[in-house]
Amino acid sequence: MSLLLKGAHAIDPSAALDATVDVLIAEGAVAQVGEDLAAPEGARVIDCAGKVLVPGLTDVHVHFRDPGLEYKETILTGSQAAVHGGFTDVAPMANTKPVIDNGAAVSAIVEKGRAAACHIHPVGACTKGLKGVELAEMGDMAAAGAVAFSDDGKGIQNSGMMRRVMDYAKMFNKVVMAHEQDAGLVENGQVNEGDASTRLGLAGWPAAGEEAMIARDIEILRLTGGRLHLQHVTTAHGIELVRQAKDEGLDITCEVTPHHLFLNEDDLTADYDTNLKMNPPLRTRADNEALIEALIDGVADVVATDHAPHAAHEKALEFEHAPFGTTGLETALPLMLTNLVATGRLSWNRLVEVMALEPRRILGVDPVSVAVGSAADLTLIDPETPLTVTPEYFKSKSANSAFLGQHLRGAASLTIVGGAIAWEA
Repeated sequence: MSLLLKGAHAIDPSAALDATVDVLIAEGAVAQVGEDLAAPEGARVIDCAGKVLVPGLTDVHVHFRDPGLEYKETILTGSQAAVHGGFTDVAPMANTKPVIDNGAAVSAIVEKGRAAACHIHPVGACTKGLKGVELAEMGDMAAAGAVAFSDDGKGIQNSGMMRRVMDYAKMFNKVVMAHEQDAGLVENGQVNEGDASTRLGLAGWPAAGEEAMIARDIEILRLTGGRLHLQHVTTAHGIELVRQAKDEGLDITCEVTPHHLFLNEDDLTADYDTNLKMNPPLRTRADNEALIEALIDGVADVVATDHAPHAAHEKALEFEHAPFGTTGLETALPLMLTNLVATGRLSWNRLVEVMALEPRRILGVDPVSVAVGSAADLTLIDPETPLTVTPEYFKSKSANSAFLGQHLRGAASLTIVGGAIAWEA
């Protein structure tokens, strides 16, 4: 069935589009864009007055726990959470059980993804079993459909191994997505080293544990060439290192997450809320501001959720024993709209760049656009819809959100994947 979106405010910097238009979708593609379009026979007409139409949101960093940990999330439930949050495309990480470290495992994810509510772009492991000792089957994984390589969840500790990973990924024109964590410095850290660790009596996780690895991997990038993407950068100094590398002309990108943009160690209280236990941890208010400024000025390339679902009984453990991570797919867009777009700090154009356009470029997947001939992967946003974050709000299997109880404004009202409605409010 064809769809006619009437009177949407379409914003798409890639198409130089910022206007109220009608958009006709037929046979999985954008068929017409213009004013006062007539509805073909049998088309569904959707009134989009007051809403914003953008290319489909894309997340370069999610955890769907499938295979092996399906009690937390599956590819199906994760994809349902994605389209609920406005995402048409996601890239699941390889730290499943077993690890996605060979071509057959990637092929299995691709096959499962065919039944998902959104497009699934698998990320393969850099090393076998994420152990940092032996290269994973990068060539076979690339041939099977892996869009990138990452040992996310662990940093590659051996510099020589990181060099080999970068060299091999370059052969297949794939980006290496690096979790920057020096295990020797971080050790058993639970929260940011400083005020939070002192107040709460928990093991500290120094910023240097992240920054030292960023500096190392920039040197390895300079040595090898290729493409390096830094995952969940959290500190002002880390962002400054990225800025310097970009000024030098190195092919480096980075992501920031909503929880590192809008939460910090001050939010950790004597309640020991394990939903605020992150890897890497919440940093300082000054770090928040540095990340936001980097997102505005282009040093930070994308917003990624690091969607990390966990079962309620796991997050109910003592803080030291609870797993790291928060869900993120269903709150990322509302948080960005509420905290940055509605306040005037971030333009709509920049929001589209960091949540729709740049993520696809980094992953090397085909671009989409509000333009004739593009695949119809689109997100319609109601910037005024009120939202209270409750456990009942989530389509994910897990509700371990760091933002429970927050009152937000703005969310996806329609998510179109492959020309079909995948989510509708």
